[in-house]
Amino acid sequence: MATQHHNALTHALAGLPGPLPPSGVIHIAIPHPGRFTIVGNHLAQHTELSLTAIGIGVHIQSLPTGSEVGIKALASRFTEGETRIAAALRELEAHGYLSRTRVRLANGRLVTRTVFCNQPGAALRGGMVAAPVPLVAPAAVPAPLVTPAAVPVVAAPAPSPSPSPEPTPVPEESHPPVRVPSRTAPKAARRPLPRPRELTPELRQTASAILAGLRSHAKELVLSEDDVEALVPGVAAWLERDAHPDTIRHALTTELPQPPKHPAKIVKHRLTVLLPPPLPGAQELAPVRRTLVIPLQNCDGCDRAFRATAPGHCRGCRNEPTATAA
Repeated sequence: MATQHHNALTHALAGLPGPLPPSGVIHIAIPHPGRFTIVGNHLAQHTELSLTAIGIGVHIQSLPTGSEVGIKALASRFTEGETRIAAALRELEAHGYLSRTRVRLANGRLVTRTVFCNQPGAALRGGMVAAPVPLVAPAAVPAPLVTPAAVPVVAAPAPSPSPSPEPTPVPEESHPPVRVPSRTAPKAARRPLPRPRELTPELRQTASAILAGLRSHAKELVLSEDDVEALVPGVAAWLERDAHPDTIRHALTTELPQPPKHPAKIVKHRLTVLLPPPLPGAQELAPVRRTLVIPLQNCDGCDRAFRATAPGHCRGCRNEPTATAA
């Protein structure tokens, strides 16, 4: 079928008069005997409408009056989803091609009236107003010869049928704008790759060896030289916190997703999320020194309270005999 279309276009292209342009589109214009729609370039070449909005506008313009052009009807007809079709209809509304209003029918039912205008600019300039139909001038009836003068008889125009009253559109109630939350929650900022306090040559060498040897423990983790160079600070931060190389390999190679599409991103994520805390020092592990609290005692002489490790007399009672003896 594709070969037949190609041969037909080749024969039609050969019949075009004049030299053909070296680049760009070449039109083969064949008159339509029927089933065609006239579309203005102001819609087909609109500079502010999206391609989806232009396509839906052309499709709606080609449909007969009374066709369903709602979001669900268009979504069942085309491959675009309801969200994309709804956005395209809003674009057409914003530029005057489409109008959707809620009206109440005679039976009290509320419906959405959709109106599509093929030339919004002409409608704004008054181009949609119909021109008045001129009345036919009445013909004069010739009078008989016996009468002195002919009296013209004016024919009364035929009464035009009164148009049926259109349903009055019910204005929509004004509501404050409602902020609809997005379907997906905002993503948290990614944590940066951990880095050591000082990247010494020894740490760099050990970290590079661990990263380069990951493919020996997990064949999926094949890292390039640039990936190894970028991930060295993360492994060095683990080594600085006294993590054993076997511990690092086990954390990076176990329970990998299958198949791993981005090995470097997996290693970076695990180095960041699974970073162990630093080992506690001697000060953190030292036992807490308890403060000695001397209990309260009641003086045997004056019954006053004083602090002492054993019952007895307070300082005042102990000094009284000395003062009396003096």
